[in-house]
Amino acid sequence: MAHSVRRDAPELPDFSLLKRLARDQLIYLLEQLPGRKDLFIEADLMSPLDRIANVTTLKQHDVDKLYKVEYKPIVSTSDQNELLTVRGCFLYLLTNWFPFPDVVNADKAFGRYRRYKIIFSPQKFYACENLLEEQGIFGDVTTDEWSFYLLPLDDDIISLELPEFFRDNFLEGDQRWVRTAGSALHLLHSVYGPFSKVYGIGRCSKMAYESWREQVEEGEQRARQAEIGNVFLIDRDVDLVTPLCSQVVYEGLVDDIFTIKCGKCVEFGPDVTSSDKSIKVMLNSQDKVFNEIRNKHFSQVFGFLSQKARNLQTAYDKRSGMDIKQMKTFVSEELKGLKQEHRLLSLHIGASESMMKKKTKQDFQELLKTEHSLLEGFEIRECISYIEEHINRQVSMVESMRLLCLLSLTENGLLPKDYRSLKAQFLQSYGIEHLLTFSNLKQLGLLVEQQPGETLTVMESRVGKLVNDKTAGKLTDAFSSLAKKSNFRALGRRLNLVPKSDEEYDLRVPRDMAYIFSGAYIPLSCKLIEQVLERDGWTGLEEVTRMLNGHEFAVTDARVKTDSQRIILVMFLGGCTFSEISALRFLGREKGLKFIVVTTAITNSARLLESMLDNHA
Repeated sequence: MAHSVRRDAPELPDFSLLKRLARDQLIYLLEQLPGRKDLFIEADLMSPLDRIANVTTLKQHDVDKLYKVEYKPIVSTSDQNELLTVRGCFLYLLTNWFPFPDVVNADKAFGRYRRYKIIFSPQKFYACENLLEEQGIFGDVTTDEWSFYLLPLDDDIISLELPEFFRDNFLEGDQRWVRTAGSALHLLHSVYGPFSKVYGIGRCSKMAYESWREQVEEGEQRARQAEIGNVFLIDRDVDLVTPLCSQVVYEGLVDDIFTIKCGKCVEFGPDVTSSDKSIKVMLNSQDKVFNEIRNKHFSQVFGFLSQKARNLQTAYDKRSGMDIKQMKTFVSEELKGLKQEHRLLSLHIGASESMMKKKTKQDFQELLKTEHSLLEGFEIRECISYIEEHINRQVSMVESMRLLCLLSLTENGLLPKDYRSLKAQFLQSYGIEHLLTFSNLKQLGLLVEQQPGETLTVMESRVGKLVNDKTAGKLTDAFSSLAKKSNFRALGRRLNLVPKSDEEYDLRVPRDMAYIFSGAYIPLSCKLIEQVLERDGWTGLEEVTRMLNGHEFAVTDARVKTDSQRIILVMFLGGCTFSEISALRFLGREKGLKFIVVTTAITNSARLLESMLDNHA
């Protein structure tokens, strides 16, 4: 397959300004409470806060002590003023922990006077003040809002750090974060816009777009040079297959095995460091070795690192035969960089070896073979047998759930007898308490049973009838009943998501985005983005959008003339995987584009499914 002609990619905007804006606003809020103060920070905010303002900065603004708030009573013996910084999900906090009213009421009982301020982030909801009133402390505390919407994780990744978005919005139907997403888009538009074209698909995306437009119309319009041309919004539930696939690009695999926190921070244990200590590492483009391997298929990483080590040794060997002047130049100009590269190489070789051992122990190749069969629609009975064995051996509850969901999504639901059998085996192996989890999975369409007569052919014929019904102004009840089905096979054929396997896929020279899944599958989310950009809209994709339950839109602002058309901002509402980011980077290199990924949080199969567990809240 011939490669497209590559064009030089444009320069990305500088997103460090977003950090400065967030830090400046936080400092302003701190200064609203003069004098020394104690700061209580919700646990989920600790890592993002550290990326914005370190302890030194906080102490420069009279923060005396910092407390990490967890689900236990606050104990503060200080006479200082107190601030409590919490996420805007105030109701969620009240369900599990809210000792703050106890502290205030205890102080009042003992005649102790302190000033209290609660800072909600990223926004304050109307219910917050009502709840404070119910607790009897409304007149004793002041409240404010830290509009900390966006945290740049890397040159091309920005996160809202809202991992709860997926469950809250898509399972619970709680739309409180939609305006937050709209506000994040508004901030990007204010600083890096205006945008010339906005595309999107999904109900949540459409609401976020409308929220953003309302804020634009309410605000002041200023002419500026656009740094971002096009925007694409996509709901996570448009493509649930991709995040359930095993990640095999280096960065995704590191996330699956070691867990990358706050988008970039990972802790490597002694098995990686070859010492008795664990170390925390920031994985981003500043790490030169990581930047070269992050998007590579894991099978190509060892060879690359080995060659890198040989080149490094050659660079060290240059020292022999140098005179004093040459040695002095070598030490001052090259040695420090070589030592840094050596340290990073050792770290990533150690991580690769550790991941290889863990995956070999888990029989990773057999697992991938089963996944690929599910994606291709081959040997489904053998796949079911593999999943049953996985469940009965009690290998991993989340892994077994992932395979069940992948089976259901790719087969458009399970046959009733398979559904009942697999569900019974799962509950017997992992506990009856997961009965409600099955209800959650069914509600979201992740794990469902086919209704009698709902074969793929019947479903496709019903979809076809709807597509051809030009009088249908909106989806009929018949089509709405298909909303819980993924229609994966039909979508796969129309968009060529599963490449033909009649020839070997060369992972050394990837020919398309399927390389991120060993050539077995092109992520639906990324394929949609590619198709819409190529067509400059949804024309020709009507049948596809109907199978995805619609809510697609494309808006062009003719007034905006920009040279930044090749900068594409993609916003994932409900989470995005590192594999999808790698796929978009590949697409960008092929097409001469640059993609900026904005996501409510970085996700993977484990995080997505753990949010479905009934004990999550």
